[in-house]
Amino acid sequence: MSQFALDTAVVQIEDNLWRGELHEGWRIGAVPNGGYVLAVAGRVLSQALGHPDPLSVNAFYLAPTVLGPIDCRVEVLRAGRSISHASLQMFQQGELKVQVTAAYTELSALAGESWSAKPPPVYPPWDDCTPSGQDNVEFFRERVEIRLVSGAEVFSRREPNGSGEFNGWIRHRDCATPDPISLLMFADAFAPPAFTIFGPLHWIPTVELTVQVRACPAPGPLQGRFYSRHLTRGVIEEDGEFWDSAGDLVAISRQTAKLRLPAAR
Repeated sequence: MSQFALDTAVVQIEDNLWRGELHEGWRIGAVPNGGYVLAVAGRVLSQALGHPDPLSVNAFYLAPTVLGPIDCRVEVLRAGRSISHASLQMFQQGELKVQVTAAYTELSALAGESWSAKPPPVYPPWDDCTPSGQDNVEFFRERVEIRLVSGAEVFSRREPNGSGEFNGWIRHRDCATPDPISLLMFADAFAPPAFTIFGPLHWIPTVELTVQVRACPAPGPLQGRFYSRHLTRGVIEEDGEFWDSAGDLVAISRQTAKLRLPAAR
């Protein structure tokens, strides 16, 4: 099993109750990354529902999670022929931390027309791109590796470039093949695009995250584009687009976050 599979493993405790554990290597500072937490919820849903793959998953982060056990209570809302719907609540120490709603399907069975206004990005090969420098800020330093095509100077020289965008490759540090559940984690794995405006900040908490999964990814690193276009009274959106090594769009994401600048600014 890959490290990601091990660290998102869950066990069923009761009819509608599963237990997972949030592990050390997926934190930012002391707080487990929100995408990783969502992937644990995604693993539960893949076991609880009649369809194995996330199609659209939405999470509201009510309070920060901590390392250690986390309980996940599932309510199946509808079990259809091609899509299952459910809600899931994540508890730690008796407190509701995350509220999730989801639609699950079987990605390999999807059929129909395809169209996109955006072609896949054309990035230099993985080995020619710059390590993100995010190891310096404890960003998935043990589990996820990022190679940036744009934005590396934000970390190496602390120089914002004003773009509101990070572009680059991303993969499991152990080179495990990405799967649909891992896309829930990768959707929150790039640094916040606001760093390119204000420089690296301590923390930009996520209020809500939605991930739409379009296909099971091919083996190899993913190409990612993570960007923001509007900051309004401290509230910012962060949009993600992810293509696999075959050039297929495999996930898109959007999250709402609160920007907190140091008092001096």
